[in-house]
Amino acid sequence: MTDQVIAGTDLSRLRELNSLTVVRALRDQPPTTVTELANVTGLSRPAVDVIAQGLVSSGWATVVEPGGSSTVGRPARRYRFRATAGHVIGVDVGAHKILVLLADLDGNVVQTSRCAVAADADPAERLAALDQILAQSLQESGKSPADIWAVTVGVTGPVDASGRTTLFTPLPGWRTVDLAAHLSDRFTCPIIVENDCKLAALAERWQGTARDANDIVFLLAGMRLGAGLIIDGVLRRGYGGAAGEIGALKAVRWLTAPSHLEKCPGVPATVNPDDAAAWVFNAARAGNRDARTAVNRYVKDLAIGTAALVLALDPQVVVYGGGFSRSADLVLEPLHRELQKLCLRVPDVRASTLGADSVALGALRLALNEVDQRLFTMGLSAPVAPRRD
Repeated sequence: MTDQVIAGTDLSRLRELNSLTVVRALRDQPPTTVTELANVTGLSRPAVDVIAQGLVSSGWATVVEPGGSSTVGRPARRYRFRATAGHVIGVDVGAHKILVLLADLDGNVVQTSRCAVAADADPAERLAALDQILAQSLQESGKSPADIWAVTVGVTGPVDASGRTTLFTPLPGWRTVDLAAHLSDRFTCPIIVENDCKLAALAERWQGTARDANDIVFLLAGMRLGAGLIIDGVLRRGYGGAAGEIGALKAVRWLTAPSHLEKCPGVPATVNPDDAAAWVFNAARAGNRDARTAVNRYVKDLAIGTAALVLALDPQVVVYGGGFSRSADLVLEPLHRELQKLCLRVPDVRASTLGADSVALGALRLALNEVDQRLFTMGLSAPVAPRRD
């Protein structure tokens, strides 16, 4: 009797593993025939045929009916992963804005919502704005919290194992915020909190300018400088979540680099301090001598910390991103020249192609990674959204 139970359990587990194998193959392929799936998975064609039909019935796959006409015979039907089986959310909680991206399981963004937040907003104000924009995103996309399978939130400052920014954050009062606990009142899915620089690095490798690279230093350049590191294709967090925070070392001059732009002579008194850097970049582009000097000093300070990371990690690519990446035309060439003076080998230096969306996109990528990990370790037991497609 015991042997029969064990055998039955093993057979059930084998079927589950075979189904997961087919789901994984569908996720990595365009619409695919049973024969193609059998070749990719190594399973028999009859077994794949049964599994594929079962995945359609359970909502994990859809049938792509053959189009056109054929005089030789009916073309084989194709199957594809049903990306709308669930959805994920990526959030960027920044100093001045909150951006929410809601995407299906293929990473296709179906809803974008954003709102402005005052830089001096306290945690209660910022969390209230976050709650409001999340509710708006769900409502406008026609989704409920139950449709969301993972949420990742990017925040400024190194994030420890508890999801808090206890070491440092420029967001007022944010060190005490337990964001995962706050969001668990709305969502029952996994909630991940991660540093904004690290998420932006993920985004550039996923959809940005560093898709061809496994070793990347990402520079999040704005009024605060930070770095995200991907080595051997893996995002590096460090023991306490502070990997890449080289700007904390005063000798590399990242803490003071933006001040060259803020204090540039000639910035009109009518210019908002938050817009001073943009004014300086524009003036430098127009040939203003003081602005060009300010940008040059900024780049020299940026290069010190960048060179330290390059010498330590020897990356293939350095990506210049963040808010200042809109002025990459003024930064990349002089930054490359400075690195030539300081480094043994100079990597490619590229401008971000994702701009202000990079952190939220990286948050989506990490949320999708979480879904995949749970899917392929816990099985196909996750609730599947009813078909609306």
